Amino acid sequence: MGEIDKIYTAHPFYGYPKITRELKEKGFIINHKKVSRLMRLMGIQAIYPKRNLSKPNIQNELYPYLLRGIKAKYPNHIWGVDITFIKLKSDWLYLFAVLDWYSRFILSWELSDNLETRFCCEALTKALKVGIPEIHNSDQGSQLTAKEYLAILKAYSSIKISMDGKGRAFDNIFTERLWRTVKYEEVYLKDYSNYFEAKENLSKYLNFYNSKRFHQSLNYKTPEMVYKSGRR
Repeated sequence: MGEIDKIYTAHPFYGYPKITRELKEKGFIINHKKVSRLMRLMGIQAIYPKRNLSKPNIQNELYPYLLRGIKAKYPNHIWGVDITFIKLKSDWLYLFAVLDWYSRFILSWELSDNLETRFCCEALTKALKVGIPEIHNSDQGSQLTAKEYLAILKAYSSIKISMDGKGRAFDNIFTERLWRTVKYEEVYLKDYSNYFEAKENLSKYLNFYNSKRFHQSLNYKTPEMVYKSGRR
């Protein structure tokens, strides 16, 4: 599953046939049925749908996608949130982050050993102590459409809630790019043994990402510089 995650992160447009082929070229003895089963277990599929870690709950409240044709123009204009896998030696963890699209600044994050809504709520609550977005964008997953999560957003009348259209891979593109960066610059270089080791190392890296890592797209400034200098 770790190799599948690496291949998919590098090539999110790959479906199970291409991932199977690449695994075989790397020496793995595996067939497409097993790869397909593992991808379903991991909640990933080719790019036309997006990652499906947070599966929809048809009983939860949904909102329309508000960002078509809109570009983030300043800090706290648009926030995006998402969940990704973090591989341990013999298990998986789940990383949730709140990202300011304009500055690429990570406002908050939480790591969990399960996909219950609580860790997403905790991260959102922390982020709202840093700033208030005009638009909050997420997928339609059960964690992010849960009553307790939406209640936090609804407590702020100024926040507009936006949700990715089903099967739209790039509605949350900045967060997808964040995951690729985190995995290639941190996760894939390490071999975390447990939750505490993963959290310690991710904390160091995400602090580096915010305050030390210069971004070409930000004119070689850090996310923290751009977020703090441009806040309204």
